[in-house]
Amino acid sequence: MTSVFMSYSHTDEALRDELEKHLAGLRRQEVITTWHDRRIGPGEELHGQISAQLDAADIILLLVSADFLASNYCYDVEMNRAMERHEQESARVIPVILRPCDWHGAPFGKLMAVPTDGRPVVKHATLDDGFLEVSRAVRQAAESLGSGTTTVTPSGNTEGTDTPTPSGPRSSNLRIKQDFTDRERHAYLNEAFDYVARYFENSLLELQARNGDVETDFRRIDANRFEACH
Repeated sequence: MTSVFMSYSHTDEALRDELEKHLAGLRRQEVITTWHDRRIGPGEELHGQISAQLDAADIILLLVSADFLASNYCYDVEMNRAMERHEQESARVIPVILRPCDWHGAPFGKLMAVPTDGRPVVKHATLDDGFLEVSRAVRQAAESLGSGTTTVTPSGNTEGTDTPTPSGPRSSNLRIKQDFTDRERHAYLNEAFDYVARYFENSLLELQARNGDVETDFRRIDANRFEACH
């Protein structure tokens, strides 16, 4: 299963709880496991547990709000480590915009945020609408990473022996998927186009926001084409 780490401000705990409800289906289907600091038991070392889980996660959700950005631990410790792992391609970092805040200038501002176009969850018609988009994004990310591992035995060894486990540091995302279905290829192309389209749209919005004399325009023509200009 794909492991998911949630980085959040305790001010947003109620919103995190709602997100967990929407991820429950993925947990029951054994697509993902989830972890956050409320899983730490009495007497357990706080920072050590968080660090270990953060380093082991396949997907890291940054639950972004003004309180998240203001939190020294969330921003300076968890977010910075998450971005290090993202740059190393050992984890997938997904910013989840919970409440309106100025997040585009943060290190994760270059990543594709959810819900769509970085619209805050609380600005949707209902929280269910916003978190549904987040849940779908997590499923898509988990499926793209793969949901299983393969044990490889030495050549010529036909006995059912255990494979030694490395004791040193390693990446937590060591899955290799060799075959892809037509559906998976189609989904990848759709995801790639949507990513590029959102990248252009968000970049134009940021360009306009930073330069008062610049006007930009973005328009989706259909599912496979868009226009962008300034």
